[in-house]
Amino acid sequence: MTLSHAAPTPHVTLVGAGPGDPELLTVKAVKAIGAATVLLVDDLVSDAVLAYAAPTARIVYVGKRGGCRSTPQAFIEKLMLQEAKAGENVVRLKGGDPFIFGRGGEELEHLQALGVSVTVVNGITAGLAGVTSLGVSLTHREHAHGVVFITGHAKQGDGNGVDWVGLAHTAAQAKLTLVIYMGMSGAAQLQAALLQGLDSQTPVAVVQHVSLPTQRHVVCSLGCLHDTVVREAMASPSVIVVGDVFKGLLEMQNAHAEAPRQASR
Repeated sequence: MTLSHAAPTPHVTLVGAGPGDPELLTVKAVKAIGAATVLLVDDLVSDAVLAYAAPTARIVYVGKRGGCRSTPQAFIEKLMLQEAKAGENVVRLKGGDPFIFGRGGEELEHLQALGVSVTVVNGITAGLAGVTSLGVSLTHREHAHGVVFITGHAKQGDGNGVDWVGLAHTAAQAKLTLVIYMGMSGAAQLQAALLQGLDSQTPVAVVQHVSLPTQRHVVCSLGCLHDTVVREAMASPSVIVVGDVFKGLLEMQNAHAEAPRQASR
């Protein structure tokens, strides 16, 4: 009698690589990366993270980055399906967290609809890591009642986009911290819209290359956001964070800037 063995269910693991520093990876992420036979890697995943991959693993770069030429999403989903059905241990490696502006939800739905099982491994998102690196809490209870993670880059074809004016009014009334991803190219427009609901002295931080050796940041008031970004040549990838949680940092910065002027009088 011949025994038939059912083929294993194809499987894909969506892994959050965090903001870049490999020490911010979860233990579960490191294990998944090390076990993968095929890794489909986003543009913002650092080489230090890929050092955890097995020497025999096949690494396929499928760049996804706002403002740059990107691999079509349909092609990435087709490739994941193809490799999983071929019996490969597939890891889709994404910067930050797969479910925070990483299209992880779309990929999970697409794969599950085609009979592929999916595991998600969360990663630390840049909006959290960047603010923490400045010694600031996104939800410090004296300054914020909540936090909003939002994209400054609307889905192509979405004519409505974000109601930034309405969001600014809500943030002012509810004391919310705004964490804006992919907003650098429209910083001037963001500033103009947010100023219709928020005070011009509202503190803002822009953090570039979060958690990497090249990380740098600026802190300013909302009324000075665009001029500061231009003057300091801040660029993508950066997060823009708006809210009173930076009040102490901005006051300290302004005091340090004023001290030399006082001494010279």
